[in-house]
Amino acid sequence: MTILVLGIGNILLSDEGIGVRVVEALEQGYSFTPEVDLVDGGTAGMELLDSIANREQVILIDAVNTGDAPGTLVTLRDDQVPAMFRQKISPHQLGMSDLLAIMSLTGEMPRHFTLFGVVPVSMDTSLSLTPEIEACREQMVQSCLEELSRLGVRAEPLSQPLLKRVVG
Repeated sequence: MTILVLGIGNILLSDEGIGVRVVEALEQGYSFTPEVDLVDGGTAGMELLDSIANREQVILIDAVNTGDAPGTLVTLRDDQVPAMFRQKISPHQLGMSDLLAIMSLTGEMPRHFTLFGVVPVSMDTSLSLTPEIEACREQMVQSCLEELSRLGVRAEPLSQPLLKRVVG
């Protein structure tokens, strides 16, 4: 089984970068078995085709605009994920929608999708998440770890966070 954990978003637009921030937290706090790839997809669209195509499982993390209250956590699975991007509720809907459409046409669509999203509070220019979305980050990390566990993947917490090991 090949599993991709993909965080997308623009870290220059505050809460829009939540997907990238969750992947950073997973990279810095845990080690994973080789079948798991963690990817910071940033604002890429079609460039992600090779990373996503033909995966057994893709876990996508993103800011989503569902119309719910800011800070609302959203979990979608399988067919709900491409449908969400067709409804234009993600800031990345154009790139991801095109990407999913091409994979559907070429038969390269991953077998399973899981999306963990959160409704952003702010998309203003800032490198920081708002306090409300920062508070959601750890919950989203835990949701990813639980999903990986459900798939039979064991994540090992690093004894020292990666960032501290590199610096110290």
